[in-house]
Amino acid sequence: MGGRGPKRELAEKIAGEITLSDDPGATLRKWRTDFDVSQTDLASELEVSSSVISDYESGRRESPGIVVVKRLVQGLLSIDERRGGDRIRQYGRVLSAGFESDVVLDLREYATSIRLSQLYDEIDATEVTSGSTDRISGHTVIDSIEAITRLSSEEFFRLYGQSTNRVLVFTNVTRGEGVGIALRVLNPTPNAVILHGLEKEELWEHARDLARIDDYSLAVTTEPLEDVLEQLATLE
Repeated sequence: MGGRGPKRELAEKIAGEITLSDDPGATLRKWRTDFDVSQTDLASELEVSSSVISDYESGRRESPGIVVVKRLVQGLLSIDERRGGDRIRQYGRVLSAGFESDVVLDLREYATSIRLSQLYDEIDATEVTSGSTDRISGHTVIDSIEAITRLSSEEFFRLYGQSTNRVLVFTNVTRGEGVGIALRVLNPTPNAVILHGLEKEELWEHARDLARIDDYSLAVTTEPLEDVLEQLATLE
């Protein structure tokens, strides 16, 4: 699969997860779904019938061996490369920053700063509190529960990537209190925070106050996560 680099590191991660999983079929299905590849497309890439992929994922076939796992992983990566390599780059950025892909879903720096309102429009986000800065230079998409429970304060700061001039998008939130409290211990704070999966009426009552105190824009969005990630990938 080539030399060291994002593709090789990602291939090893996927292969390792499938091989060591208590349910290899479910893990294969997770990665196939993450790459937005259908069973039919993966089967076609490997020149097998769709039922073979289905049987592996459902557990009707015994766990795939190392050779089969390698072919499955190569198939996923080859399909993604033909589509432009977005998933490889996305996971590569996360892995190179030292995070697990179930904690940080995407991390990206833009070539130039963009207006925060443009990003909000792209993912149909509603601003509930404005900050003093209306431009950002990157984004990080984070599973809030995984980040809060697994990351140290130093690791949490690395969510900023190259600059705090960015938006942190938190998924897996209920009302936003955990995120608001966690951001209180960071100095400096990001330019903007988006809570994914919330209507503004569901927001924790103190979230707006904390955003005003720490001077960051706070917004919410209920767009499907896959759509949010796809739209963020189009930003330059």
